[in-house]
Order: sequence, then C-alpha cells, then structure tokens
Amino acid sequence: MANKPAYIITGPTSGIGRLTALELAKRGTVVLVGRNRMKLADVCKTIERRGGRAVSVECDLSDITSVRHAAAKIVALPLPIAGLLNNAGIRQIRPTKSAQGWDMTFATNHLGPFALTEALVPHLVDGTEVVFVVSAVEDPERKLAASAGFRGGRYISAEASARGEWEAGGSAQPGFDSYATSKQAALAAALALARETPRLRINALEPGFTPNTGLGRDAPAALRFVANHVLPLVAPFIPQWSTPIRAARLAAKLVTDTSPRTGAYYDERGRPMQGSKRVRDHAFQDRVVEETRALLAKVSAP
Repeated sequence: MANKPAYIITGPTSGIGRLTALELAKRGTVVLVGRNRMKLADVCKTIERRGGRAVSVECDLSDITSVRHAAAKIVALPLPIAGLLNNAGIRQIRPTKSAQGWDMTFATNHLGPFALTEALVPHLVDGTEVVFVVSAVEDPERKLAASAGFRGGRYISAEASARGEWEAGGSAQPGFDSYATSKQAALAAALALARETPRLRINALEPGFTPNTGLGRDAPAALRFVANHVLPLVAPFIPQWSTPIRAARLAAKLVTDTSPRTGAYYDERGRPMQGSKRVRDHAFQDRVVEETRALLAKVSAP
C-alpha cells in the first residue's frame, strides 16, 4: 500500500468532496484535509472498510496559520504525493470573518487553497497534478450564471476582497459577489501558477451546476429541500448542470491524470473551456498572484 500514489483533497467530508475522496481511494492513499475531526474520522473509516487507506489532517482553510501547519504535517508524511485537489469551498449568504479578520468566503475559496498550494509546491515532484475546483459564475457573460443572479467576479484587489469589498454593479443576491470573486481569483491564480511552475501540471475544473452540495448550507429550508431532492432529478438532462457523483468522478479523473497538459480549464464534462475575458488576461492573472502573496505575507509564520 505504501508504494501506491497519494492524493491530497481538501473539503473531503461532504458533497462532491466526500464522493471524490472515495473515488480517489480506489487509486491510492488519500490525504483528507478538513476542519472537522469527527467527520474526517468518519470518511477515513469508510475508506478503510472498503479496503483503502486514508490519512486525515485537520485544517481550517480560512485560517492561514492553520493552513501552514497542515502543509507542514503533509510534507512530513512518508507518502509519494501524486496529486492535490483544492476542492473545499463555501458560499455564505451572511458574511463572516476568518481568523485573520478576512471575508470568510474569499479566505476559504482562494486565500487558503493558494497558501496550501504555495507551501506544498517545493515538496511536490515533477509532474504532480494540482487541480483547483472553480466556478464559471466568475464570468459575467455566462448565461446560466447570469440567469441565477450572478454578475461575474468583482475583483478590485486581494486586500479589498479580504475586506469584503467588490466592484460596483454586482449582484443583488447576498453572497454572490464574494463567491464569484473568490472563484475568479482562484482560477486566475491557477492559470498563472501553471505558467510559473511548468514542472507541475496545474489545471482548473468547473464541476457544473450541482444543486445538492453543501455550498448553500445556510439557505432557507425550502430552498435546501428543492436543491437536495428536486433539482438533482433533472440535472443530468440540462447543459452545464451535473450531479455530485458525476462531478466527483471527473475530479478524481483529472487529479490522477498522467497527461502532460497544464494551464487548462475543464468544464463539467472534462472538455477544455475558457474563463471570462478578464481571467484570460495574463496581466490580471499575475496581478492576482502578486497581490495574494503580498497579503499572505502579512500573516506571521507559525
């Protein structure tokens, strides 16, 4: 078992993340990175009952100090890391703050995954696959996202986003701008890191609209019921929609892929797609990375 490849996945205790962890366990050891010890233990037990192997590492992705501690623990594991899946994500209707006082959605969806990846990159062997799970709602021209009320990413700067400030003209729906902007920043960073570190394979995935995930956990009960029990029945028949199991299989396939492709952005069927005009701009990608690094540098090393 020790000779099998190991795959790191964040957010593995619910929704797409849990299903992906179970898929990855068929291919090798899974390093489960999440904040809830009991839920991590439950996923570990499920994997082990099925004959797989899993290791859990506690980490709050919104807390940069926690992320750095977790990265150090992962590096110390005697495992041949072959892939990293930055899957964890949230969308809050009522914004809260992270341990650093930053917007929780932006910290969890962009700053934490970026910090984890940066900490691990020097220790990853050439050819390691790194996948960022993003969202096409960052594109203001995406019709499905626009019809749902999104107005695209509203990035001003990393510091402004951390304060919960977005460009004017955004969505009337609470939490939509923070979510779209966090995913815009994550996608831009993934594409920039792919150019910056060609020895690794760094790609991004839009998993499709999957209504019954945990992203809307603080939505009203009636909406959660519809999302969990009604929409999944029609999702397979609607373009750009998906289901958690389909998204999980695709995520697992990408993070275990051995093809040399890097800097790609895949849609819900695993086909190459394009992000917004803004996120395709190399200057914007580089600015997001530069500003993110500058912001994270303000957090003292553990």
